[in-house]
Amino acid sequence: MKHRILSLLVDNTSGVLSRIAGLFARRGYNIDSITAGVTMDPRFTRITIVTSGDDLVLEQITRQVEKQEDVRHVKVLDLDDSVIREMILVKVKASEAERQDVIALANVFRANIVDVGENSLIIELTGGQNKLSAFLKLLSGHEILELARTGIAGLRRGADDVIWLD
Repeated sequence: MKHRILSLLVDNTSGVLSRIAGLFARRGYNIDSITAGVTMDPRFTRITIVTSGDDLVLEQITRQVEKQEDVRHVKVLDLDDSVIREMILVKVKASEAERQDVIALANVFRANIVDVGENSLIIELTGGQNKLSAFLKLLSGHEILELARTGIAGLRRGADDVIWLD
């Protein structure tokens, strides 16, 4: 099974995210990750969807999304020519004795310690999925209490294919 990252520029209207997700549900397509947020122009929202399937299914998904009324533009983001990031928050159980080990590991990955409790730390890390997976694997010696992931956000490199809508 292959993965495809779709970057959608859509009208910033009530229910648009629900309609896009509904398309996937009605057709039986899988959403591996979905993020949405308003763009510099408040009339538009960028939705980034990671989906999976064989080549035929991925092409069908792309064509179906392009047909949606609220969708203004769709880009397929290739890993080679795009910047793709995800953010995680990880709450790690850490006594005073364990804190320095966890903090040192976070520093190696350029992560931020965003909260320190009596027996825990919350770490924020942004990067590609490989970086996040490597960090979580190295944290496996510590008890992870909670984990939150944002999903993927991405933009194609360069300014050649920037879409300006009026």
